[in-house]
Amino acid sequence: MKEGLVIDREAQMIGVYLFENKKVYRGIPRKKVLKKTKIYAGDYVYGNVVDTGTFAIEDVKERKNFLVRPPVANVDRVVVVTTLKKPEFDNFLLDSLLIVYEYFKTDPVIVFNKIDLLDDVEKKELERWINIYKDAGYDVSSVSAETGEGIDSLKDFLEGGISILAGASGVGKSSILSKLVGVNLEVREISEKTKRGRHTTTGVRLYMFQENSFVGDTPGFSSVDALYFMDKKDVKNYFREFLRYRCKFPNCTHTDEPECAVKEAVEKGEISKKRYNSYLKIIF
Repeated sequence: MKEGLVIDREAQMIGVYLFENKKVYRGIPRKKVLKKTKIYAGDYVYGNVVDTGTFAIEDVKERKNFLVRPPVANVDRVVVVTTLKKPEFDNFLLDSLLIVYEYFKTDPVIVFNKIDLLDDVEKKELERWINIYKDAGYDVSSVSAETGEGIDSLKDFLEGGISILAGASGVGKSSILSKLVGVNLEVREISEKTKRGRHTTTGVRLYMFQENSFVGDTPGFSSVDALYFMDKKDVKNYFREFLRYRCKFPNCTHTDEPECAVKEAVEKGEISKKRYNSYLKIIF
């Protein structure tokens, strides 16, 4: 059987990219497949070409992960897009998204967009935030979808596998996607009232931008409840910088326990107080 990747999933329509000949077919799952599982964008499937436009899906490869919004399987990296302004930077939303995507066993990376809008003072503020997240252990890039600055470097970084763009509405995810893959999504101007962009995503589609490299968009998030996905006691395990420290008590919550190495690191400036405050806000 031949291997393909589901790159388009909307209602009953399934688009399958076949690695062997680099063509896209309409996927038709066999009944035995439908009895076993649903099929989502990002699924690696096995089957046979029936005719010039049809691929019969005989089996679905076991998924390494599955994101629920939008439903995408086998995501290698989540690019969490944010901005310093228009809309204003929300570090709590960013921290919440990061730990949720860590929980789903993806590799979250951070991209600050709209750097063309920043003055010298704001650029220094951006650099401060970039250093905070780099110190926490994340890859961080800055780009301008408007001018194209940083897009080529981002494209090289994302090469290979499946990447998803995520973040608040209005941060320019669709604009970055357009620059990466040369497609135009329906993007409406940012509302002056809400400072949030609007674009309607129906179904899920992955776009190829390099050989065997695929990227997709997600709806905008205005808030994320991390505790919907994980237990409160497990949140600490998804703050990367916390894992470098060993507290006196193995089950330390890094709140009011004595001899807490994480709280000591915060006091010494080794861990960002902003990040620690996000942690407290999530669990309380």
